[in-house]
Amino acid sequence: MAGHKTTLEQWRILQAVVDHGGYAHAAVALHRSQSSLNHAVKKLEHQLGVEMLEVKGRKAFLTEAGEALLRRSRILTETAEGLEKLAENIDMGWEPLLTISVEAIYPRELLFRALSRFYPDSRGTRIRIIDTVLTGSIEQIVNNRVDLAITGHVPKGYTCEELCRVEFILVTHRDHELAAFGHNITQQELVKQMQVVIKDTAQKPLESQGWLKSDQRWTVDSFERAKQVLKHGLGFCWLPRHEVLQELASGEFVALEVDFSSMRTGTVSLVVPEPDVLGPGGKRLYDILMAEGCTANCKKHLQSIGVNIQT
Repeated sequence: MAGHKTTLEQWRILQAVVDHGGYAHAAVALHRSQSSLNHAVKKLEHQLGVEMLEVKGRKAFLTEAGEALLRRSRILTETAEGLEKLAENIDMGWEPLLTISVEAIYPRELLFRALSRFYPDSRGTRIRIIDTVLTGSIEQIVNNRVDLAITGHVPKGYTCEELCRVEFILVTHRDHELAAFGHNITQQELVKQMQVVIKDTAQKPLESQGWLKSDQRWTVDSFERAKQVLKHGLGFCWLPRHEVLQELASGEFVALEVDFSSMRTGTVSLVVPEPDVLGPGGKRLYDILMAEGCTANCKKHLQSIGVNIQT
C-alpha cells in the first residue's frame, strides 16, 4: 500500500494559518517560526500539485481549491483528535479533567447540586466550567471544546436530553416610566425605550437571537449586571423568573405585560458533543445532571420559582 503524501501536522498548520489570518499570528499560536510554517504549506502545495493560499499584504487567503481541501481536512484532523482522546480515556480510565459549558439561563442551584453529588465519586477529576450565552453554546459544541454542554440552543445534527424549561419575563424598575403604564403595553411603546440585553458569548454571534427591536440597547455580560442597570431605573430586560424572584417579591422590579409578548419559555438541554469518547467520569456526571432534574424535592422547589423540570 502506498504511503500518504501529506501529514496531519501539515493540515493543522494550514488550518492555523487560515484561522489566525496569516503566518505571523499562526506562528505565535503554534509557537513556531513563520518561515517553518511557510515552508510546511509550500511543501504541502508541492506534494499535492495545488495552490491553496494566496498572500495579499500580510494576510493569507484561500484559493477556491484550498477552501475545498481545507474543509475536508478539518474532518480528518478532528477524527484523529477524537481517536487520540479515545485512546487516552481507554488508557487512563477516569478522566483527569471534565470541561462543561453552561448556558446562563440554567439555574445554578441545579448545577451545583449535581456537582456536589459528583464530588465524592470524582476521583480527583478537575471540573472546568465555561459560562455561555445564546449561540456561544453552539460554538462550544460544534468545535468539540467541551465534554458536556448544558445549552438552550442545540445545533443541527446533535442529540440531546431535555433538562428543564425556564420562564422569561419582561421586567423593569418600579420607578421606570414603563412601570406606570399598567397592562397591555404595546410593541410600539416598548420600541421607544432602552433595552438591556445579555452579550452573546459566541465569537460570531447571531444578532437575530432574542427580542432586539428597541432603537437603543445596552449590552452587559451577565444577568446580575443587567439587574444592576435596572436597579438604577434604566431600561427593561427579558430575564429568567428565577433570577428576579427577590426583586419581584420586594416590589423593586415590576413584571410588564406586553401585547402578544409578556412571557417566553426557553428549553435547556444536555448535549454530549462526542459520545464515543466520553469517559466514565463524564458519564457519571451526565447521569447525575439528568437525575438531579428529576428529584421530587428539586422539581417542587424549582417549579415554585418558575422553572419547569421535565421527568
